[in-house]
Amino acid sequence: MKFIGITGGVGAGKSAILTYIREHYPCEIYLADEVAHEVKKPGTACFRKLVQILGKDVLNEDGDIDKKRMADKIFADETLLLKINAIVHPAVKEYLLKKLEKARKKGTVKLFFVEAALLIECGYKELVDEMWYIYAKKSVRKERLMKDRGYSEEKVRQIMAAQLTEKEFRAGSDFVIDNSGELEKAYRQIDRRLAKIKF
Repeated sequence: MKFIGITGGVGAGKSAILTYIREHYPCEIYLADEVAHEVKKPGTACFRKLVQILGKDVLNEDGDIDKKRMADKIFADETLLLKINAIVHPAVKEYLLKKLEKARKKGTVKLFFVEAALLIECGYKELVDEMWYIYAKKSVRKERLMKDRGYSEEKVRQIMAAQLTEKEFRAGSDFVIDNSGELEKAYRQIDRRLAKIKF
């Protein structure tokens, strides 16, 4: 079984790539954002630690952590983000490694994918067999984000500035998929890469 990390800047089209892989290959796919939501659910150690730091007023009527309230608290105190990341990121990693172990024991999963924009920064390079970087030209990403998500030019600029540069992404990756054009071209790149793996 191959453990593959998928990363890339916002608007690079990681979701479309993963949809194709899910439909065509025997695999398990985990999105770090979804896992982060999972590990923050009531009853988890992560949840208890976060409530301890943020206060009980961060909870909504259902007893879940309210995303907006948490965001407001972080906005008011930037040091909170570092504390939260120090709790959430290790919890996400632990969750994924348990799932990986389970998939290995199952024996039927040939590919295990984890997707996140922060895989390289969070040290996943040492854990995965391969790190894939989904690349798209800045102009293409900007156009996608403004058209598909309704982001302003300023918001796009801010998000891109906060992420790794193309050079840093490439340096931390084993394989680059160019997703600047037609999706079919990106799919062919994936097929060629995965053809090397025997299922």
